[in-house]
Amino acid sequence: MTAITANDLKKQGVSLLDPILKDEQEAVITVRGKRKYVVMDMEAYNHLRECELDAALMESKRDLETGKFVSESVADHIRRITDDL
Repeated sequence: MTAITANDLKKQGVSLLDPILKDEQEAVITVRGKRKYVVMDMEAYNHLRECELDAALMESKRDLETGKFVSESVADHIRRITDDL
C-alpha cells in the first residue's frame, strides 16, 4: 500500500491519487510520519460497505436462529436501554 504524505497531497492535490489508485486499491496518507487516513476510489469503498452490510445481515440471521434477541414493546425497549445508561 502506497503511503502519501499530507504535505505532498497538499502540494499536488487529488491528482496525486489517480495514478496510485489505478494500481492499488487504497493509499495511506501520513501526517507527521504516522499513518492517519486511507483513501480509496468509490468502487472499492462501495464494495467494502456491501461486505460490511452482508456481515451484519449474517450476524442478525444467526442471532435470530440462536434466540439471541429480545421481543418487547417500544416503551419497554426505551426503558431497558435508558436504564442501562
